[in-house]
Amino acid sequence: MSESTPHLPLLCCICFSAIESTLVPSIPLPHARSTEGGLKGAFPLFVTWKKNESLRGCIGSFSALPLSTGLRKYAEIAAFNDTRFNPISAKELPLLSCGVSLLVDFEAANDYVDWTIGVHGIWIEFESESGAVKTATYLPEVALEQEWDHAEAVDSLLRKGGYKGKITEMFRSKIKVTRYQSLKHTISFQEYVAWRDGQLRSI
Repeated sequence: MSESTPHLPLLCCICFSAIESTLVPSIPLPHARSTEGGLKGAFPLFVTWKKNESLRGCIGSFSALPLSTGLRKYAEIAAFNDTRFNPISAKELPLLSCGVSLLVDFEAANDYVDWTIGVHGIWIEFESESGAVKTATYLPEVALEQEWDHAEAVDSLLRKGGYKGKITEMFRSKIKVTRYQSLKHTISFQEYVAWRDGQLRSI
């Protein structure tokens, strides 16, 4: 990890702190000054919440965001505003894990198979049935976890992006694909609590 790379476990702790302060406002939290040193720089980022290893929310931005503001913002959006799920509740906190992905090394792919499963995430642009340009993305770990090949991953991503038409090899060949990598770390709620209580004891 280079000197310019943020301390990834700390970023996950900050995400937990953001939603815990909303869900359990009576819980004392470390002062912002104790974390601000780890929030230098700006990155495209995604925050992923899982409950007992099942997805509970995942939202992010491809725009480079200052970690000092973007991290807490997307921790809360992914927890409370992912329309695929009900908002996370306080009673779920002990069952959660938080993953932070900082997106790096964006490259234009030559075609829909020009990326490595388990290494690259993909961001696709395609034309919908109405002629509108649509986009969708999967983070690097998704295709590997689902045991998809390139075509299966791209087809699933097209459906995720709202395409309802027939998917042919010709249609796949017209998709614009950008590949990228991520710096990712995941922690459990219990690991966060150990960090939080340690920070409070040091004040």
